[in-house]
Amino acid sequence: MSRPALLALPLLLWLSAASAAELRSIDVEHHKGRYTVLSEVWFDATVEQVFEVFRHWDLSTQFSSAIAESRDLAADEQGRPGYYVRNEGCLLLFCMSFVRQGHVELEVNEELRAVANPEASDFKLAKETWTFVAENGGTVVTYRLLMEPDFWVPPGIGPYLIKRKFKNNGGDAIDRIEAIAQGMLVPGGVGVD
Repeated sequence: MSRPALLALPLLLWLSAASAAELRSIDVEHHKGRYTVLSEVWFDATVEQVFEVFRHWDLSTQFSSAIAESRDLAADEQGRPGYYVRNEGCLLLFCMSFVRQGHVELEVNEELRAVANPEASDFKLAKETWTFVAENGGTVVTYRLLMEPDFWVPPGIGPYLIKRKFKNNGGDAIDRIEAIAQGMLVPGGVGVD
């Protein structure tokens, strides 16, 4: 490697680290068939940009390798937007596909709540909440999930493997979310560099 390249390498590493999403915490618990997840992530993008990424379910396949299919659905009879997500994944030798479909409640740029309909989903219970708060020129997203699968999870090892999947797959996804958010057009037509 040439001397100029060696001198530029620390600068390039610093620049890429300076704007990288940061997974601040993630906690996964399992008790009597129910899983709870609590995480906090900082993104180098505005609240408006990050909120736009999360409110469009169609974008989910662009940042999560576990999501095979996702889309926004028409509003229900109460006017709440709908969503559909099909995940695919393997736990050791057990590979499966499972669906969450339900409605979304939101407070623009503040909170997003997704509630799965058990009759249209592979979950007895699935409630997710994302809250968005501006911090240091970026956005902190706090994610809460309460879910109870309506499919067989291998006893003993299943809960451990599900916890590991949540923890291990988050890093790449948050970097992709941040990249999408940084290129997002926010309402009002303002482009973002």
